[in-house]
Amino acid sequence: MTSLFALLLLPLRAPMLLLLLLISTYLGLYWSRPGALIEADPGGITTLIWSAECAQALVVVLVCTMPDLLLRRVASMMAASRVISLVVTLLLVITGGLYLLHLEVLSNVLILASAVLLARLDLVRLRVVPPPFVMTVVLSVLVLAGVSLGRSLEPPLRPWLLSSPEPRPPAGESRPPTRESARPTGESGQPSRSPSLP
Repeated sequence: MTSLFALLLLPLRAPMLLLLLLISTYLGLYWSRPGALIEADPGGITTLIWSAECAQALVVVLVCTMPDLLLRRVASMMAASRVISLVVTLLLVITGGLYLLHLEVLSNVLILASAVLLARLDLVRLRVVPPPFVMTVVLSVLVLAGVSLGRSLEPPLRPWLLSSPEPRPPAGESRPPTRESARPTGESGQPSRSPSLP
């Protein structure tokens, strides 16, 4: 009973977990907007985008939770075969280039990775250090729960998310004529005067 109570109080003792949940909710809300802009959904494009974003979030959590195990395994595989070394190098270069081409996606990945690392440091501060696999599962469930919450909040918030401010006239647009320029002019370009009365 005491352990269950301590587990329930863990988000209050480690506020970075709540921050991770809030950031995941915001990312889920942000990831739902491109799919909402597609009125027709041929071939499940929205589902494909959503699955790719969730897989990206899981990869970020996995890399940030077990970096030493992953680096050790990848280094051993690269040392065992030159072909695997070449494939891993090309995969890293292509993935890095794609993220550099899309800086918005890179910024989302960096924000999520920073939130995961802060949550891990907060848990280490409380001396809550479960095995890496358990930590990965817990943080993955937390991130996916926040992302799903953000996606569920997107339909009621869609009018506010898609509302755009009123367009302003461009700077070079012609202004309405003033009173002086509106006066009729004669053939010589001078403003015509009314004929004098006799």
